[in-house]
Amino acid sequence: MPLPENENQRLELLYQYQILNTPPEETFDDLTQLAADICETPIALISLVDAEREWFKSKVGLTALEVPRNNSFSSYTILQNDILIIPDTLKDERFAENPLVRSAPYFRFYAGVPLIIASGFALGSLSIIDFVPRNLTLKEQAILQKIARQVIRYLELHRQQKNDANQININFLFINHPHPMWIYNQNNLQFLEVNEAAIAQYGYSREEFLQMRICDIRPLEDVPILLEYLAKNQAESHFSGRWQHRCKNGQIIDVELLTHAIYYAGYDARLVVITDTTENKQIKRTLRESEARFRAVTETIPVPLVISRVSDGLILYANIEFIQTFRFAPDDFVSCLVSNLYHDAKEFKALLEALAHQGSLQNYELPLKRADGTSFWAIASLQYLTFNGEWAILAVLSDITERKNIEVKLQEQNEFLQCIFARIPLMIALIDTEGKLQWVNQEWEDVLGWQIKDFQNSDLLSALYPDPEYRQYVINFIQSAQRSWGDFRTQRRDGRMLDTSWTNVNLPNGQIIGIGQDITERKQTEGTLKAQAEREQLMRAVTQRIRQSLNLQNILNAIVKEVRDLLEVDRVVVYQFAPDMSGTVVAESVESGWTVSLGQKIEDTCFQTGGGVEYHQGRKQAVANIYKAGLSDCHLQLLEQFEVKANLVVPILLEVGGEKSGFLWGLLVAHQCSRPREWEENQLDFLDQLTVQIAIAIQQSSIFQQAQNELTERQKAEINLRNALAEKEVLLKEIHHRVKNNLQIVSSLLQLQSQTLKDPEVIRVFRDSQNRIDSISLIHKNLYTSPNIGQLDVDEYIENLATSLLISYQIVPGQISLETHIDSVSLNVDQAIACGLIVNELISNALKHAFPQQQPGKIIIALRNVGNNIEMIIQDNGIGLPHDLDWNNTDSLGLSLVFDLVTAQLEGSITVESQQGTVFKIQFPKLDLQQPISDGSSENFSR
Repeated sequence: MPLPENENQRLELLYQYQILNTPPEETFDDLTQLAADICETPIALISLVDAEREWFKSKVGLTALEVPRNNSFSSYTILQNDILIIPDTLKDERFAENPLVRSAPYFRFYAGVPLIIASGFALGSLSIIDFVPRNLTLKEQAILQKIARQVIRYLELHRQQKNDANQININFLFINHPHPMWIYNQNNLQFLEVNEAAIAQYGYSREEFLQMRICDIRPLEDVPILLEYLAKNQAESHFSGRWQHRCKNGQIIDVELLTHAIYYAGYDARLVVITDTTENKQIKRTLRESEARFRAVTETIPVPLVISRVSDGLILYANIEFIQTFRFAPDDFVSCLVSNLYHDAKEFKALLEALAHQGSLQNYELPLKRADGTSFWAIASLQYLTFNGEWAILAVLSDITERKNIEVKLQEQNEFLQCIFARIPLMIALIDTEGKLQWVNQEWEDVLGWQIKDFQNSDLLSALYPDPEYRQYVINFIQSAQRSWGDFRTQRRDGRMLDTSWTNVNLPNGQIIGIGQDITERKQTEGTLKAQAEREQLMRAVTQRIRQSLNLQNILNAIVKEVRDLLEVDRVVVYQFAPDMSGTVVAESVESGWTVSLGQKIEDTCFQTGGGVEYHQGRKQAVANIYKAGLSDCHLQLLEQFEVKANLVVPILLEVGGEKSGFLWGLLVAHQCSRPREWEENQLDFLDQLTVQIAIAIQQSSIFQQAQNELTERQKAEINLRNALAEKEVLLKEIHHRVKNNLQIVSSLLQLQSQTLKDPEVIRVFRDSQNRIDSISLIHKNLYTSPNIGQLDVDEYIENLATSLLISYQIVPGQISLETHIDSVSLNVDQAIACGLIVNELISNALKHAFPQQQPGKIIIALRNVGNNIEMIIQDNGIGLPHDLDWNNTDSLGLSLVFDLVTAQLEGSITVESQQGTVFKIQFPKLDLQQPISDGSSENFSR
């Protein structure tokens, strides 16, 4: 921004006109309007350029009262001696970027005439402005300059009017001014005028003063000095000094004079203002003494103390503690400004403004800077005082760096805790001793929907727990001061209830910190898990009951009761369809007070006319409100009959050929009679799972009934069969007895016949035949005497057979010993006869040939199980068999019979070892003992 060379003088003259910030005047407004009309511009201004602004005394087409001088066009106009014309502001580098050009009001043309007064100074401008580029004609320029000269005349007239008014005021102020004042002739030093205060101060009357010269009120010794001083300052417009005056009563007073050159009553004169400083000097002497005492005291004060001058901040005094605290060297402290102790000039300025506003400051905390550049925190108390006659500021400091560090740490901890409180997923509230809410974190407001301001005039617990009894329960929990969590139902601001869990921390000051969390989701999960566990438990109980009981009615009765308790409904029924799609309630559990439907036969016309097809397909149905579910009229009538408001319906389908949708047996139905009810999907699924178990129970019961019927028939058949078997067993025993008797007769006949014979060979043949018959007869005897007609005791049989052979061959007792090793082997009749004949032949052969000349010996008979075969061993320690024995070509009838019995009858094999005696090993397969006894077996073996 350009400035005139004589800017200060220009501003001083401008202020003498006393026109800035004055109201609009018609005279100036008329000239402004005239300039706008003649030059045909939308804007015309009379501007006065102040130090920081361009102020508009008059304006046309503009609402602003002033603009900053940096944006001022008149700042350039007052530099001119003639009119300044800017045809296009965008093309002039001085104004191209000016905000008044680039933005509203978008000045594009400017012309201004400087308002130059008689002394040659330009106070402002008369200017015209347009929104489009243009120029002025010479005639327009001339007229604009004439209007500017008229503006200057009005400015001078305004100044004269102000001066006249000021003169009146000056005379009044002169006469009535509280300080003594006089005017004297500069040439002869004669008094020209005095005011009332001077008359009162010095004791002279006005007339006496006007007869005196200014030398007359000075001590005689001062007159030469005065005359010399006045001569020296003759050319000065004003000067000052300290002198002594003598009053009329001879009293000498100390005064301070301010002298101004004026023109008065046709004389070059001086206006003198007198201030009596006699008392001030006494005060100063007292102050000097006080300051001495002050220094002595301050040096002993153990806190930093500094006094700085108000005008420039120069440090006037500092005690030793201050110098040491700020680590000043003696040389560094000379001409030091107090502002150097502050880090930030803005902070220092704010401190001074606060001091000026309040008059003094106490406990003002601020950071300060030591001489070596290090920093520390101090607490300061400041106040104004006069020090050595100058206004100063006394600052008493105390180092609080350690405390500040602690505060910083506490602040950091506070911020850390605030961060935790803001982010922790817990509700936190602070309650005072009167139960008023003091503070809550964001989580508390987010979860509950309340804000702390909502409880400025209302009770917290009443809002969160509206029910008085429940609220008292909460209060009791809080007052118990238990360090545990309690679960509560808390109401949000929107009325929704939440499951919350709270614990309390009791502070030493009696306040309480409440810590809580929203556990609604957890409670719902727990409820779901509990319901699921209860359903699973019920399902297990039903399954167990189905396994333990085959009584369908008992199972259904237990199911409907358990389901009603679990779902907390008013009624649960099992409904069974008849072939005509009517039905009967076969099981029911109903809350007391509601209609009982058990055993009722229900003629549901909807089902009988083809309704309910979806149940055949396994569809489930949940109705929250029967009147809003779009049910048919017949269905509604049926439900209303039993006071139903809401229900769950699941079909009971029996599997047919592996398909669940094969047969609709009935329905499992849950009724809510007291009110409509919103059902949960898992409740419907639970009933669906339960119908599977019911279907299993139904089918199991059906199977059990069929089994019962079949068992009854089988028991009847078994009784008949046992009777038949008993009759057959009696018959078989009779047959065995008759066969045994017949064989015994034959044996006796052979015995009688042999007694008549003389030929030993014939007798031997008869004895052998008799032995064979006896072996067979012994078997039949054992069979009809045995408890089991189809089996015999092999061990006893072989033992008896072998013993009878020893007797038959008249073996001397002890000559040939007999050993038997018989396992628990069961033989049927055919096997027993074959084994008996084989034992008979082989032992008979051993008794006849193995022990010649009554040679002693031993015979061993063994029978044992070997895998799926039976092995029989007959062994003796006699002389043995010939080595060239051929089973297919032998003369021995007995050996030939043995070979045939083993291979043909028993379907086995035989081996012979003859080294130290003879060993026959026979193996044959085990046969089914239940196979029927071969007809004519005795006849076959006897042939």
